[in-house]
Amino acid sequence: MAGHVAELVAELQPLLKGCRVREIQALPPRDLLLIVEPDPTPDGPPILRLRISASAQTARLHLQQDRVLVHDGPEGPFFKLLNEELQGATLRDVQQVSGDRIVRLEFGATPSKRRRALMAELVGRHANLILVGPEDEVLAMLVPPPARKAHAPRISVGQTWSPPGGKATGPRADSASLVQTYPKPQAPPPGPVKDRAPLSWRVECALGGAAQEHRQDSLRKKLQSRARRKLSRARSLVKGLRKRTLAMEGAERVRQDGELLKSVLDSLKRGQSSVQVPDWFTDGAPLRTLELDPRRQPTQNLQRYFERHKKLLRGRDSLQRELRLASEKGQQLEALLSASEDSDQDPAALDAKAVQDGLLDKPQEADPRKRKAPVPRLPYLTYRVHGGLEVRVGRTAKDNDDLTFRHARGNDLWMHTADCPGSHVVLRLERGQEAPQEAVLEAGMLAVHFSPARQTGRAQVHVAPVKQVHKPRGAKPGLVTLSGGKTMHVRVQQSRLTELLRG
Repeated sequence: MAGHVAELVAELQPLLKGCRVREIQALPPRDLLLIVEPDPTPDGPPILRLRISASAQTARLHLQQDRVLVHDGPEGPFFKLLNEELQGATLRDVQQVSGDRIVRLEFGATPSKRRRALMAELVGRHANLILVGPEDEVLAMLVPPPARKAHAPRISVGQTWSPPGGKATGPRADSASLVQTYPKPQAPPPGPVKDRAPLSWRVECALGGAAQEHRQDSLRKKLQSRARRKLSRARSLVKGLRKRTLAMEGAERVRQDGELLKSVLDSLKRGQSSVQVPDWFTDGAPLRTLELDPRRQPTQNLQRYFERHKKLLRGRDSLQRELRLASEKGQQLEALLSASEDSDQDPAALDAKAVQDGLLDKPQEADPRKRKAPVPRLPYLTYRVHGGLEVRVGRTAKDNDDLTFRHARGNDLWMHTADCPGSHVVLRLERGQEAPQEAVLEAGMLAVHFSPARQTGRAQVHVAPVKQVHKPRGAKPGLVTLSGGKTMHVRVQQSRLTELLRG
C-alpha cells in the first residue's frame, strides 16, 4: 500500500540520508542489498543494508537485519552497472514519488560525477528497479519491457522516466498503518538499529518470510519438474530394456528358424516374401512360415537370421545389470519426488543431494553477460574470391531483389546465369576500382553453382554494373532487366569452386 511506503520512507530517510554507498550486492533475479556507511557516531551502526525487492509477489523496501546468503553465479548487466555507477556515491535523499508505491533514491558524488537516481517501483507484479540520469533519462532497467507487445512500452532505455498509470495521491484516511497490518515480531530485531527502524523490522519479518516461502515453493517446483523428467526417461529405459529381454528370450527360436531356412535354401528364389517349412523343433513338425526380404538373395536372407541371433546373444550379459540399475534409479527418483512433497524438507538441500548422487544433472544457469543479441538475417551469403574481394549471393528470389537494390552499390559487378534461373551474384568493388579478371571468373563460378546449370558445370553468365540492372514495375521477385553489360562463358573448375565454398 502507498501508505505503508510513506511510513517506511519517513523512518528510513534520516538513517540513510548522507550515507556513502559501500557496495551493491546482487540477489538475482529481482533483489539487491544497498550496503551503505553512515557518518560514524558513538551509538550509530557502522553499516546499514537496505533491501530493495522488485519481486512480483513480495515487492518491498526495508533494512535487512537477518543474514543473507551471498549469490553464487552470474549477476547480470543491471547489477554490474549499478556497482559501476553508484559504488562510492553519496545517498543524498530517499523520497516517495507522488504518494505512490514508488521510492526515489537520489545519489550524488558518483564515479561519473553525474547525478544518478534509482527508482524502486514497488507496484506488485509490475515491480521494477530503474536507474536514471540527470534529466531522469532511463539508463537501465532490471526488468526490461516485453519484446513483443501490441503497444509501445511505458518506458525504455534512453527515454525520460515516467511513473506508471493510476498513481495514488497519498494514503487513504481509513487505510491501516504498518503497525496494524503487520504483527509485532516474536523476537526483538538484532543489531543496533532495533530501536531506530521498528517498522522496517516488521516488514522484513512479514514480507521477508513470505518471500522465503515463495522462493522455497519455486525451488520445490523446479526440483519436481527436473525429477519428473528424469523419472520419465528412467521408466522409458526400463520399458525398452524389458522389450530387449523378451527379444533375447526368443534368440534360440531365431537360430532354429535359421536352421530351418538353411534346409530349404536350394529351393528359394529371390523375390519371395515368405516360405513355409516343416518345423523339426516342434512336436509333430507343423508347417512354420518364415518371413523373407524379397529384395535380397536367399543366402542374404539366411545370413540375416544368423546375424540377428548373434546380436541378441551379444547383449545378454550386460542387459540384466542395465535393467537393475535403471529400475533402482527409477525407485530413487520416486523417493525424491515423495520427499519434495514434504514442506519440512529443504528443496535446495534435496536438489544438492540428488545432484551429488547422480540422480539429477546440475541445473544450468544462463549467464546474461554472455547473452548475444540476435543477428539479423541477411538476404545473401558471403564468399571471398581472388584478391580478398567480397562476393554476395542471394538466398531466394525475394532476397535477390534485396541484394541487388538494397545491399549493393552502383559500381559493384552484378552476375546471373543467362539461360536459366539462379541467384543474383554481386562482386563488391570500391569506388573507381577495376575488377581483377580472376575475381570475375570466380564470381561467375558461384553464379553457375547457385543455379540449375551446376549439373553441367558450365553456362553463359550476364555481367553488368549494378547501376545497369533495373526492376520492371510489377515484375516477379528476382526478375530484372539490363541496360548494358556483357555475357561471358564460364566453365566451373571443381577444385577452385570447392576452395571458394570452403572459405
